[in-house]
Amino acid sequence: MPEALSKLTLRALVENSMARFGDRPALSWVDGEPLTFRDLYESSKTLSLWLSEQGVGFGDSVAILAENGPHWGVAYFAVTSMGAVVVPILTEFHPEAVQYIIRHSEAKVVFVSEKLYPKVEDAAFDPMPLFVNLETFQPMEQGITRDRMREMKEAGLTSFRKLRESFLRMTNAIPDEPGEDDVAAIIYTSGTTGHSKGVVLTHKNIVSNAAGIKHYFELAPDDRLLSVLPLPHTYECTVGLILPMLRGSSIYYLDKPPTGRVLVPAMKKIQPTGMLVVPLIIEKMFRGTVLPRLTRSGLLRFLYKYRPIRRFLHKMAGKKVLETFGGQLRVMAIGGAGIAPDVEMFLRDAEFPYVIGYGLTEAAPLLAASSIEKTRYLSTGYAMPGVSLRIDNPDENGEGELLGIGPNIMREYLKSPMGTAEAITEDGWLRTGDLAKIDKDGYVYIKGRSKNLILGPSGENIYPEEVEAIICQSPYVLEALVFQHEGRLYARVHLDQARLDEEFAALSVEDLETKTVELMEALRQTVNSKVSSFIRIQNMIRQPEPFEKTPTQKIKRYLYTGM
Repeated sequence: MPEALSKLTLRALVENSMARFGDRPALSWVDGEPLTFRDLYESSKTLSLWLSEQGVGFGDSVAILAENGPHWGVAYFAVTSMGAVVVPILTEFHPEAVQYIIRHSEAKVVFVSEKLYPKVEDAAFDPMPLFVNLETFQPMEQGITRDRMREMKEAGLTSFRKLRESFLRMTNAIPDEPGEDDVAAIIYTSGTTGHSKGVVLTHKNIVSNAAGIKHYFELAPDDRLLSVLPLPHTYECTVGLILPMLRGSSIYYLDKPPTGRVLVPAMKKIQPTGMLVVPLIIEKMFRGTVLPRLTRSGLLRFLYKYRPIRRFLHKMAGKKVLETFGGQLRVMAIGGAGIAPDVEMFLRDAEFPYVIGYGLTEAAPLLAASSIEKTRYLSTGYAMPGVSLRIDNPDENGEGELLGIGPNIMREYLKSPMGTAEAITEDGWLRTGDLAKIDKDGYVYIKGRSKNLILGPSGENIYPEEVEAIICQSPYVLEALVFQHEGRLYARVHLDQARLDEEFAALSVEDLETKTVELMEALRQTVNSKVSSFIRIQNMIRQPEPFEKTPTQKIKRYLYTGM
């Protein structure tokens, strides 16, 4: 049966997947019975019918506020297949931000998990949306207790199964099919109340992007993915849900947060062949586990300085890392932020099967990517099929703001014509807000966010992300942030205190403090020896706690740029 879809819509994708892979596993908990592609198709159509009976019509918004799981996908495809608009909400958002999104999107129905219901249960809405338990597909009762919600769970699933049986005799009741240019999803990119931008994505935006990704992130029906990133983020949704659906692959979900204690046994059981991660996951593994083992003695630290030996050690360590991931990992996709240069070099030395990509929610999300064989050090890859990229007003080094155009570019920001006009040029190019350069082969090199750019004393461009990457090469540093104050550069540094305590366990508290100050000063001098004179760090400030981050694990820089 041909892979080509009848049209680039999420409904056509679900129908195509059911026809091609019907009895194969599609979505499952790590320790649960999987939903097959046929189960997913029938369940989502049943839920579409039920939503229609609740008054949800073509173009109406339906929100999802829930942790990852098989039912998340059922709700997502039910909403989009009937021509309604899905509004996925990141679970980490503050309750006020969640409530703002529900109001701003005018959601008629909100699918919500038991755990997250407190974020909305006492809120005032006008009109009041219908709240539905995502685990049971049953409406929430006013003032419902958690004990009562658990009692309803099994009864709700039984009721839903009966509804599905009745649906099989009512196929003509399904709403009209959406078109490629109809809105499929509204994604809110910020959890800041009153400032969230609702990115309006069409069916064509999302499905065309997933179809293009298959050239970089190759999947087949026998592939297994373990999901560790939030589905409301477009990266995980498009690459980690839509693409596997298109290719007939199986997706497994964790029923707890992806800590090491949960992940390791899950990876051992599932033995995933594919995974999506943000750089922070790999960086923590490298700096927290791999690097300490490779430099655990004075001799090893001495040998590690030499490139040929370091490459050999990285290759040996890479085999151990692959075993940690279950031993069957064939491809790992890295995106969502820039990866530290030393960590990427480890992956290359280790011959680790990684692909890398770059994009924004506004691009559904990928603009550029590269396959395993074509990755280039420090590059985020080349333009996706059907996408064109260019540098706006490049300087003498060819650097400037990266712009992109293609079938994946959002329609608009919801209810924000001025914001839309600022983001998209009159001729349809998306302004990414990222400074970059493109080499002669079309490979993109991201330098940093334009709003983070720091001007040196003579107008030189200083990219704080590049300096931070150098700082983080120290085995004693977990995170760093570079900022400018009164014309001078400073760095806030979050140290690996556990490593310091272990390595200098023989020292007293006072001597350890003195040693730490000496290490930070030595680090400052080392960093300054590796950068231009106008980029030198004036002082390093110890950051005692981890930096506060966005749901996609980017540091909230604006919180830390003062003295």
